[in-house]
Amino acid sequence: MVSASENEQKHVIVARPNLSASWKHNKQILFLLSIPSLGAALFFTSLGAWPILPFAGLELAALSGALYYVHWKLHFRHVITFDADTVRIDKGVYAPKFTYQLIRRETGLAITPERHPWDGPELYIQDRTHSIRVGEFLNREDCLALKEHLNKHIRISSSGPNLQRSV
Repeated sequence: MVSASENEQKHVIVARPNLSASWKHNKQILFLLSIPSLGAALFFTSLGAWPILPFAGLELAALSGALYYVHWKLHFRHVITFDADTVRIDKGVYAPKFTYQLIRRETGLAITPERHPWDGPELYIQDRTHSIRVGEFLNREDCLALKEHLNKHIRISSSGPNLQRSV
């Protein structure tokens, strides 16, 4: 999902993956899947096959850990801020983990075409020393929307399979 906000001094573009289910829905799915698993484990435990119960618990713990990890990864976002003189790229989940600050007049957008019709183009914001990929987690439509938003604020410096910046 790509959203943009603008005022007189700043232009902010936020790119984040589509969130398929909320954490509440993930907990409901986990609860519904735990009913038959724990039911069967308790049934076999009552018949004397007690080693099944810890494995059922480990199975549910692994499933809940995987659901939590995927949900956490889907909160990753890129925040691209355009000021009068700088371009700032923040990457992180709840707070910026990586921050890049580039000089706006030296910054360009490099576009690598998609390799498959379902993929979106690869987008890189780059200057003389950095080449930062943005929106790698986006689907095709969102990637094209991000490309249009970025194209409004910085020029395309290269397009094609070769990402060398023209100076």
